[in-house]
Amino acid sequence: MNFTSLPRFPLATLPTPLDELPRLSQELGARILMKRDDLTGFALGGNKARKLEFLVADALEKNCDVLVTGGGVQSNHIRSTAAAARKAGLDAVGVFFASSGGERNGNMLLDEILGAQLIYANADKNATERAIENVCEDLRAQGRKPYLIPVGGSTPRGCVAYMLAVQELQTQLRAQNIQPDAIALTTGSCGTHAGILAGVKFFGLNVPVHGVTVSRPVDECRARLARLLTETAHFIAQPLDVAAAELIVHGEYLGAGYTKITPEARAAIYRVAQREGIFLDPVYTAKTMAGLFDLRQRGVLKENSTIIFWHTGGAPGLFGFPNDVLS
Repeated sequence: MNFTSLPRFPLATLPTPLDELPRLSQELGARILMKRDDLTGFALGGNKARKLEFLVADALEKNCDVLVTGGGVQSNHIRSTAAAARKAGLDAVGVFFASSGGERNGNMLLDEILGAQLIYANADKNATERAIENVCEDLRAQGRKPYLIPVGGSTPRGCVAYMLAVQELQTQLRAQNIQPDAIALTTGSCGTHAGILAGVKFFGLNVPVHGVTVSRPVDECRARLARLLTETAHFIAQPLDVAAAELIVHGEYLGAGYTKITPEARAAIYRVAQREGIFLDPVYTAKTMAGLFDLRQRGVLKENSTIIFWHTGGAPGLFGFPNDVLS
């Protein structure tokens, strides 16, 4: 399959910038660059816009009339999916892990403005996946044509979106004569991580990809990565021979769990904003940046190396957890 010609529904503003972070680089003793997928543009940006281009196109080809997905109550993915559905003339249903309650701010406010139907599963992530399937069954019984998008858009099509993002990055690196030594990114539902790994392998970038898990145990992340890579290789009918040792996931920055900010993540939000004028979010990118700081300090990421931090967005989360950020 020529996966570069898969149908797409235009959403993202591409290519996203590759920015130097000179003040952080000086402090860390390494060259830090940031791939700015917080600036994909659509619906306040973030990495989901790339994936949704392929997922929405597939939904439209199948004549679906409603997108159904799930996530946490401040899910960037639900917000982006609801916005993409509206742009495509579709309805949207978001299934939350949690029970109802809490302020309607941040991403939840945007979900309300978009008119998405919001359902509270009051369940863990695995049970929520089943709840999403049940919602689709109910919609079919009503004569609707739902398109199920797993949590995070982590599917082979979603992975293809990030394979192409690696090709985009590679073009920027060649234009600037940059040879990176590592990529650091957030590992959540694992689709972005798997797609970048697949792209690194397919396009011959040959740099290690360091994931910082923000929601799952390391072993679960590695199993999900391996499964997604296998499924993506089958989908594109191309070999993606990623060794187990290349599934690098750091679990020591998770803290108390998903959406639970750590002191180090809070400090990273302030440090990056005050050094570079760039905002991180408390759930995903702040923990990842805190991980990068520590990995560099411990020498896992080497002195004078060149490191790409892949900013996956999520700025509305700052307004969803203001007390955590200010605490």
